[in-house]
Amino acid sequence: MAKISKVAIQMDHVSSISIGGDSTFAMSLEAQARGYQLFHYTPDRLSMRDGKVYATVEPMTLRDVKGDHFTLGEAERVDLSTMDVVLLRQDPPFDMAYITSTHMLERIHPKTLVVNDPAWVRNSPEKIFVTEFADLMPQTLITRDAGEIARFREEMGDIILKPLYGNGGAGVFHSTRDDRNFTSLMEMFHQMFREPFIAQAYLPAVRKGDKRIILVDGEPVGAINRVPAETDSRSNMHVGGRAEATELTTREKEICARIGPALKERGFLLVGIDVIGDYMTEINVTSPTGIREVKKFGGADIAALLWDAIERKRA
Repeated sequence: MAKISKVAIQMDHVSSISIGGDSTFAMSLEAQARGYQLFHYTPDRLSMRDGKVYATVEPMTLRDVKGDHFTLGEAERVDLSTMDVVLLRQDPPFDMAYITSTHMLERIHPKTLVVNDPAWVRNSPEKIFVTEFADLMPQTLITRDAGEIARFREEMGDIILKPLYGNGGAGVFHSTRDDRNFTSLMEMFHQMFREPFIAQAYLPAVRKGDKRIILVDGEPVGAINRVPAETDSRSNMHVGGRAEATELTTREKEICARIGPALKERGFLLVGIDVIGDYMTEINVTSPTGIREVKKFGGADIAALLWDAIERKRA
């Protein structure tokens, strides 16, 4: 088996993360426990010259201690192809900066294994990739045409409206059929976003939770239910959602079985899908979260399962 010794992590700065629920931190701790040497860099330290990809990296040591969770060594410029693994883990928005970094990292993959595969990350935006499984989704419209969205709302009644390339619940609105703010909301979206928007039929089942299911190499390995606060339609935990233990239903196992082959085909080693009731709403491939929450509620050690999968892939 090809030995792993050096792992570079492209991420938001380690000083900015909240370690209690950060999946990148969990993945990095497990890598460190396996004896891999960790190197930290932010996306703005990435460069490409004459076909070679470089980053200014800092050796990183981690501790699971709130307020004292990292030490960074002296910065050095390295050829990223000398790394064994690069974790692509900065948070969206999935904008041109994000896309450009995937083009650069594609130059070193798969000799240096980039997780997830940068070309497929670029070609699989989470709110578009999921539409390949339209029969598993709530009714969904992607457009900038306000008239189309108005007709969709009239047909559906309540809808969820959100930016196509956002993340973390930012810009997500629940609009009812008689919502007098709808026109203003459309104006705001047109001013804020150049891309189309996504509208979906509102699923009342969200009041019971929005389930995050994590898959490693195409297989479901854990789940957490996220229940929205009484005053919010969003279940994201950093906006007040409450995490609770859960098990996979028969329907959720069917969804995972359907999408698993497509995930494996694209080299997606870590994926998080969102399921409300009987419907999948997103397939998250950029920097999926939920690893620490699953373990906290007695579920699998997903970070360990992921590194097992990475080691097999390196072989």
